[in-house]
Order: sequence, then structure tokens, then C-alpha cells
Amino acid sequence: MRVGTSSTLGGRDVRATPAAPHAEIAGLGIDPDDLPDGLVVADEQGRVICFNAAAARITAVPAADALGLPLERALPLEDLEGRRWWQLTDPYGGLAIRVGQPERNLLLPGAREVLVSARYIRTEPTGPVRRVVVSLRDTEARRRTERSHAELIATVAHELRSPLTSVKGFTATLLAKWERFTDDQKKLMLETVDADANRVTRLIAELLDISRIDSGRLEVRRQPVDIGAAVGRHIQAYVAAGQPADRFLLRIEQPLPDLWADPDKIDQVLSNLLENAVRHGEGTVTIDVTPTASPREGEGHQAAATSVTVSDEGTGIPEESMNRVFTRFWRGSKRGGTGLGLYIVKGIVEAHGGTITVGRAPSGGAEFRFTLPVGAPAYLA
Repeated sequence: MRVGTSSTLGGRDVRATPAAPHAEIAGLGIDPDDLPDGLVVADEQGRVICFNAAAARITAVPAADALGLPLERALPLEDLEGRRWWQLTDPYGGLAIRVGQPERNLLLPGAREVLVSARYIRTEPTGPVRRVVVSLRDTEARRRTERSHAELIATVAHELRSPLTSVKGFTATLLAKWERFTDDQKKLMLETVDADANRVTRLIAELLDISRIDSGRLEVRRQPVDIGAAVGRHIQAYVAAGQPADRFLLRIEQPLPDLWADPDKIDQVLSNLLENAVRHGEGTVTIDVTPTASPREGEGHQAAATSVTVSDEGTGIPEESMNRVFTRFWRGSKRGGTGLGLYIVKGIVEAHGGTITVGRAPSGGAEFRFTLPVGAPAYLA
């Protein structure tokens, strides 16, 4: 870090040189240039004495050019209404009780947006400002989050429009022309309405799951789970719906450890993985349930977890798409669905302390493998 001046603050030396980082953080062994956010410090005269590497990157101003300049020249910030921020806030001449400025969006020359917060350092509670410490953050991460939210809203709006239009159309038709339809026609329309209502319900459930995953509030209520029996129930449901029984191969390696997990959420994981294999894969869908080492333990802790592998004999997932499978809105080569299912699956597995991976099956198709540690009952977790 380059420095143009030095002084003392409350008996502390605040010099900063290339060999001696700023004293406030030197005690931690941290150089300001190692900080991820921009750091700018001005002395009691309002001249810049610290301008770290991140600040230089964000502002596109070399540190050597900024050091020694008045703060308002080194950081010519304006608010979104075009007002000069330093004149507006007046850190050195404003109210003596102020301690800083909260983070807000401001503009650098060229209308480049940056997140800025400031802290005023005084030797006495209402004394003169001896240092102004400014934090700078690029807005790109926030923009990515905003884009993700916008994509989610657009996807949800699109997915809701079709079933709601169908529900509205059929119910309006039935109400207006009930007497004209036969019982079979009425039944067909009501079954369609019921299916579309279920689709809306599933979408709302997905949105709630995403909200809980993103906020870290996904609750796991652990109970004893027979994972082999759970897989068997899903297979029976597919066979009852018309899939040939010989399309599924379930292999369970005994003995399995006692598994404590949230049965509803594990059903959700199995449902999604099997649906992907049936809908997008080909040939036999193979499900292997085996004891394994916990993903949180060493290799010596054998049989501390249960692993479930779902594979098919289709074309598989392209190598270049492997790292995007568990992201939002990934749908692969075939359209359909919201593209949120695998994102939710990953969140559920990780909420259990487990791991999930994707790869290529020996038969050439897609292979999903998730591992769940044994866990403990909810009242002991």
C-alpha cells in the first residue's frame, strides 16, 4: 500500500508504508491491499492517506494518483440525483454527533455505480473528525442477484399463466354452459382443472422451497427413513401410471445404516431424480442404494451414511453442462418444467448435511448420486 502522510490518533501511529500497513489493521496482520472491498482513508485535513488495491480497481484510479488528494477529488461521488456527495454530507463540518453514512448507491464519473459507506473517526465523542474511512463495493454482485430474481419472477409468471388460463377457461365454460355438456365432458374438463390446479400448487411449493434454501431457513425434521422402501413406492407409482415394470432396476446392498432424515423432503428428492430419468433418459432406470462413508467423516467411518444412485441409458448430460445442472433454470437440451427442481434437490440434500453429484453412467446416460449421513432425530439435532 502506498502512503503520502502520517500522524497519530489517540496515541496510535497511523502511518502506512509499503512495509508497514495501516496501524488499525496491522495488528491483525492484514494489508489493506488484501481486503476484498475498496478502502479509502482521509486524514483530519481531508486528504487521502490510504487507497487500497480494491479501491483502485473499482474507481479505475491508480493509488499513486489518489494519495494526497482531497477526498472529494480522489472520490468525485454524486448521488443518483446528480448532487455532489461530499458537499451534501460534509463529514468534517457537519453535525458533531454523526458517526458516518450508511451504505448507498452513488455514481463515479462516467455514471459508474458503486456502493459506498463511510465511518467518521473522532478522538472524543463530539470532537473533530480525525479520519474518514470509506468502504467501496462493486455493484456487479447485486446486479447478478437482481437479474436472478427477475428471471425467477419471469419464469414463475410464464409457468402460472398457462394453468391459470386453462382453469379460468374451463370453469367459465362450465358455469355458462353446464346443461349443454354430457357427464363425460364435464368430468374431462374438471380433471383438467384439477391437474392444472396441482401444477400451480407444485410451483408455489417450489418457490417456497427456494425462498427457504436461499435464506438458510429450510427446516429438516428427522425421522427414521427406510430409503429402499421409499424408492420402491416411487417405482410402484410409475408402474401404476403405465410405465413397464421391467424399466426399473432397484438394487439394495444390505445392511444399510439406520437413516434419520425428513421423509417428505427425501421423497421430493427421489421424485425429482426419478422423474428426470424417466422423462429425459432412455432404457432401464437403475437405482442403487448402498452403505457408504459419511461425506462429513473420514474414510475410516464406513457405513456412516447411505448413498443413492439413479442412472439411465439415455444420451446423458453434455460435459460442458455438468457444472450448471444444479443451478436455477437449467433444463438441458429438452424444454419443459421450471428448471428449479435440481436446484431444490441440491438444497435439500445439503440441508441434511449430505452431498450430491452428477456424472455419466456406465451405460452412457446421466447418473445422479446423493449421499446422506446417518443424522440424528430432530429432538437431538
